[in-house]
Amino acid sequence: MSRTHSGQDRPALQKIIEEMVESGFTGVSLRVQDDAGHWEGSAGVRKLGESAKAPVNGHVRIGSNTKTFTAAAVLRLVGEGTLGLDTPVAGHLPGFGLDPQITVRMLLQHTSGVFNFTGEYYDDGTFAPGIAATTAGQEWVDNRFRTYEPTELVRLALSKPARFEPGTDWSYSNTNYVLARLLIEKVTGRSFAEEMRRLVLGPLGLSDTVVPERDPEIPEPHPHAYYRYEESGLPKTVDVTRQNPSWISTGGDMISTPQDLHTFISALTGGKLLPTPLLTEMCTPHPKAGYGLGVFVQQAGADGTTLITHNGGMAGHAALMYSTPDGSSTLTAALSYVDDAAMSMAAAFQEATQRLVEEVFGSGQAEAADATVPGR
Repeated sequence: MSRTHSGQDRPALQKIIEEMVESGFTGVSLRVQDDAGHWEGSAGVRKLGESAKAPVNGHVRIGSNTKTFTAAAVLRLVGEGTLGLDTPVAGHLPGFGLDPQITVRMLLQHTSGVFNFTGEYYDDGTFAPGIAATTAGQEWVDNRFRTYEPTELVRLALSKPARFEPGTDWSYSNTNYVLARLLIEKVTGRSFAEEMRRLVLGPLGLSDTVVPERDPEIPEPHPHAYYRYEESGLPKTVDVTRQNPSWISTGGDMISTPQDLHTFISALTGGKLLPTPLLTEMCTPHPKAGYGLGVFVQQAGADGTTLITHNGGMAGHAALMYSTPDGSSTLTAALSYVDDAAMSMAAAFQEATQRLVEEVFGSGQAEAADATVPGR
């Protein structure tokens, strides 16, 4: 039976999250489940300029952790016989002119080659911009309540050259998961939000996890999210907690809490959502990036402990989600910070996640997956 520990019971964890705040995070909420039971704690503040602490189990926009939820929903449909993993996507979504070689599996594993609508970073260091929403600075702030249709995001991506022939390489692309959203809606005849509730949220009782679609609100309690840019040569920090997340869609739009993230990832890896063959497919990594179907598969600690993980950030909010393969030990967290065009928090994000993983799962190094805000 799980038991709650205060920050005083695991001082090393409390020290790390307090040092995360010292490094620039405005708020940190951490939940750990392991052999010692469960521990949760927080550091930092709920809102800049106020003294109220960051909520222990606050809601944040979970960024690319949305991909793991989406992949789980797709795989549930595969398990029901509604979809096939190696079925061409173009047959279900004929209106886009998709390469007929692209399969459902390729979307989930980022091997489709489809351009990333939030912008592409190439190996030579060049950057090809995507939608205007991901243009850093005041333009994004001023337009953060605009609605983008999923089809609009996909059509923009498909107007750009593919990165490679489907199935021949790996490249992280938010477009893959917007296509997965449209695929779910096409084959079921229901909205993505409805199917997410039916396939994942409902069965696991995830009452604090939200598919916001166009809704700018976020449930209480929550820490506030911020974005910083220059105006007339001076830095300006804006509260961007409220925003229309349709600009990222299922590339990273969902909202959740550390408790719900724990329930989700432990149930997923523990075999409560997917039959064993599909869970094995999900957790079989691509050799180039260690990415399975909606999850990263990493090694941590001196003994090479395997971790199933996905992290994500979205304009001043971020979430961490790690689990051992059997779901018995997890680390989940909700973070808030001041985002900016220079991604100045990226190094602190990487260092903090490594320290947390080392403390909870072992003494080795584990690379933090997908640590930056989508498109920035």
